[in-house]
Amino acid sequence: MTKLTNLLLLLSSVAGLGSAHPHGHEARSIHQAPIGDPKLSINGIPFSTRAHWMRQANLALNAPCPFAAFGSVIVNHTATPGLGALVCTGANSNSATGNPTLHGEMAAINNCSAILTDPSGPYKLKPSQALAAFADLTLYTNAESCPMCASAIRWAGFKEYVYGTSIDTLIKKGWGQIRISSLEVMAQSFDLGKPTRLIGEVLTEETDGFFSWQFDPEMKCPEGCGRVNGTCRAS
Repeated sequence: MTKLTNLLLLLSSVAGLGSAHPHGHEARSIHQAPIGDPKLSINGIPFSTRAHWMRQANLALNAPCPFAAFGSVIVNHTATPGLGALVCTGANSNSATGNPTLHGEMAAINNCSAILTDPSGPYKLKPSQALAAFADLTLYTNAESCPMCASAIRWAGFKEYVYGTSIDTLIKKGWGQIRISSLEVMAQSFDLGKPTRLIGEVLTEETDGFFSWQFDPEMKCPEGCGRVNGTCRAS
């Protein structure tokens, strides 16, 4: 073989390695650092508290079985002992508003900004103070954020970001996703200063069911709902 042939074979093999499973979990997991066990007490907050707020994220939904069942809550664990204090909630509102960016996390952040700066509300913060306040807050969402929402979480500067069902699980259940994990977004946001602590896959035994029925007609509906013409409806 000539040197040129050897070089072409080498380049071909490298390209093949790079294209194998380009979007799958297996390809991404090689380069990802593991996320800590969600049942640990992280930042002094026990798993029971994390579970409480993940259930509140589920309850942030406007109905027992909306198709896009993505709910979020934003909590202050910094200044409030015990469970912490709820600041605001949000649920996916794409269909209700016609705004394709209004995912649960974006809705919650928008709601928090309005609540924190409301001159007749409990906080009465100036815009600059509201922006700074996010550094003391934790965002809980019942499914891993898309890269748009994960980026918004980093731009906001949240202290913590906690999710339930993973993007990989959503994909396996039929959901179309932009296949960039939150861990990848966090890893590439080092220029933004103090990092956001990422805690993943909390209470998945409860959150997964909210995303399992939409594309599987044999799957059981969430509690309080039943099958009507192939979809889940509130009973």
